Amino acid sequence: MATIDHHDDGAGFTELVDIHAGILRKVATTYCRDAEDRADLAQEIMAQLWQAWPRYDATRPFSTWMYRVALNVAISHVRGVYRGARHFIPLDDGHGQVADETVDHESNERLAMLDQLIAGLDGLNRALLLLYLDERSHREIADILGISESNVGTRIGRLKQRLRDQLA
Repeated sequence: MATIDHHDDGAGFTELVDIHAGILRKVATTYCRDAEDRADLAQEIMAQLWQAWPRYDATRPFSTWMYRVALNVAISHVRGVYRGARHFIPLDDGHGQVADETVDHESNERLAMLDQLIAGLDGLNRALLLLYLDERSHREIADILGISESNVGTRIGRLKQRLRDQLA
């Protein structure tokens, strides 16, 4: 883990954000369909990361802290943009696409249905699924989302069953 001087000129912050830029892209892509919306969300996440930077605890993993800030901003952003109307945001068209053109029509339909189901999840469950698919441990997911490890396991189990039932 990098040693961080919170009193530096921001170089440490910039370096860590560059190293973990994938987190920013994943969160923005998961929560926004349109490229302009993704760019707006990414910019808001960066602004909030910078604002929260002085409170970052360098004894904890930067990626965990970054995920937590990014997901909180994304959930708040979605609530703010779509307040008053229940509007589901589908995942970016690039999610779930298979490079092999020989994949049958049924598989494509199932992938489209899965994308739609994920888009219909509330912010917490979408964040939970994103972290689970990113192969984060239950402990790390709990730290990022601010819930207990047992709650993570229970919610993941329920999400899996819900997705299986709806895809059946």
